[in-house]
Amino acid sequence: MENLKISTFQGYLYWENVDKNLQNITTRLTGIREKTDLIILPEMFSTGFSMEAEKLAEPMGGKSMEWMRTTAEQYDCVVCGSLIIKDEGNFYNRLIWMRQDGSYECYDKRHLFAMAKEHLPYTPGGKKLIVELKGWKICPMICYDLRFPVWLRNAEHAYDLLIIIANWPERRSAHWRTLISARAIENQAYVIGVNRVGHDGNEVYHSGDSTCVDPMGNIVYYKRDEEDLYTFTILAEEVKKTRRALPFLADADDFRIV
Repeated sequence: MENLKISTFQGYLYWENVDKNLQNITTRLTGIREKTDLIILPEMFSTGFSMEAEKLAEPMGGKSMEWMRTTAEQYDCVVCGSLIIKDEGNFYNRLIWMRQDGSYECYDKRHLFAMAKEHLPYTPGGKKLIVELKGWKICPMICYDLRFPVWLRNAEHAYDLLIIIANWPERRSAHWRTLISARAIENQAYVIGVNRVGHDGNEVYHSGDSTCVDPMGNIVYYKRDEEDLYTFTILAEEVKKTRRALPFLADADDFRIV
């Protein structure tokens, strides 16, 4: 494992306006002043958290994925975020892990937020994604997944970094901050949560609270209420040191979702 340079974008998302969101993010990313390994965008970064899947869904390889491909190539890094995707007749809240060579991996959100009726238009996923970058094993997840520790359980050190991309409302921001810290400590991994800011089309306010927490629960980065593009480094030795000093995952109960 090498140290990993990460750029997070806590953005305002223009409601159901793909072109305006892609234009805004393109402009904001010009603020990256140093070589980065990974750019992380919020959940449904091209539309906001909309249930209008029929109207907004793109096919695999559509406009937003092509934007991800060209952006990854331009910045010579991985770009990560989720989109509304239609695939084989079903709609998905699908995270795309886009590499600079145009290859990609996908994760479909498993836990659909029934309180917002997300389970009605969208089909849940059932398979975790573990990707590798500079020796790091990385597990990207989406928003509501954060509340389910069994699904996120770091069995057999499956990952070193957990990523949560979200449209998480301000009214439950205390839950967001607490759960991210808990997931970092209990799984002895870095956790990065990237949220949006501003009101959505339903007048729900999002305060952002994007953050990075190290395996000991220390805050590496935190930002509230404003759009923010921030680049920081996570340290391989912090993961190794924590697991050497506190090897409690070896005593964990042997259960998992399959």
